[in-house]
Amino acid sequence: MRYLAALLTLCVFASAHADETKKSNGKFKELFNGRDLAGWEADEQIWTVEEGLLTGQTTADTKLEHNTFAIWTGGEVDDFHLVAEFRLEGDNNSGVQYRSKRNPDKGKYSIVGYQADIHPAANYVGMLYDEGGRGIAAERGQRVTLGPNDTKELKPQSGELEPADLTKWNKLEVIARGNRLIHKLNGMETIEVTDNDPKNAEAKGLLALQVHAGPPMKVQYKSVRLKPLKPQKDQAAAPSAK
Repeated sequence: MRYLAALLTLCVFASAHADETKKSNGKFKELFNGRDLAGWEADEQIWTVEEGLLTGQTTADTKLEHNTFAIWTGGEVDDFHLVAEFRLEGDNNSGVQYRSKRNPDKGKYSIVGYQADIHPAANYVGMLYDEGGRGIAAERGQRVTLGPNDTKELKPQSGELEPADLTKWNKLEVIARGNRLIHKLNGMETIEVTDNDPKNAEAKGLLALQVHAGPPMKVQYKSVRLKPLKPQKDQAAAPSAK
């Protein structure tokens, strides 16, 4: 009964905005060609194409001092729907950056900003993490409104979170419209955030894929697809929009 209640809670949470995909405009564009790093700027000692998969890997001999990223060179994104199919190996984590910016103080391939986290912990996978900024903004299963001066209104999660096997292929989605951010894992909504922080909210920026400093790891993507979205009439803009 306890498991059933948790499952029903997650299903309600996931279906609350199931029509978001239907509201998408335009067509998805594949950002990875399956052959090489064309369209991506990255440290080629870390990022390669392995058997048709976009691969970021560290070993005991290639440990990183700072997180590093494969940065999409197609320009900045604002409102969009992104779908990434990934798998992760090793005692570490990764993530998909969006509406982000470069951080040259920590290297050519350093990025800060919103991140859809790829993490082995059940409460962290699919969460919203502000890389180089506010840190954890919303854990999996949470709906959060972020305000100025690190204030946060939180609707607590209900039920137990099932762990995800990240060594198998998973689908991560990000839907960003104005100041409203939604993440999904394998079709199930993981977070919904309304960012009303005028200092830290980002209206547009770069896309990037993370390899995390620390223990050896390997993250692979077989597809990264992007679809621009048109603003809705009742959509609130991100506070920092210029």
